[in-house]
Amino acid sequence: MPRLVLDTNIWLDWLVFAEPGVAPVKDAVLLGGAEVCIDEACEAELVRVLAYDLGKHSIDAAAQAACLDACRQVAKRIETAPAPGLPACRDPDDQKFLEAALAAKADFLVTKDQALLELARRVREFRIVTPAEFASL
Repeated sequence: MPRLVLDTNIWLDWLVFAEPGVAPVKDAVLLGGAEVCIDEACEAELVRVLAYDLGKHSIDAAAQAACLDACRQVAKRIETAPAPGLPACRDPDDQKFLEAALAAKADFLVTKDQALLELARRVREFRIVTPAEFASL
């Protein structure tokens, strides 16, 4: 079973926006065809972002809690540590996703973030893919 780490925007697309592009990822996890992992740093970012003013997609505290609960129900909690062998992401805030994917022994880091996607050819321990690329596998 493939093991995944999702960046915050993929979680938002899943939990808040019901973005059709992440349906293959969501379906794979919910139907038992993939396992998703999250660590403390990635979850903390999700908590922060859920509270942002997202315009018409802003959600109240109860909806934020429901999204976080949904994440915790499907995601396996992992522990991470700095991973000096990984390439440095040009956006330092995204390094945590690389570290989580390595610690989880993930097969895939699913993202739409260009700074992470640029590293796809430099990371050997797991693949960095978009939701569409994951769906085509």
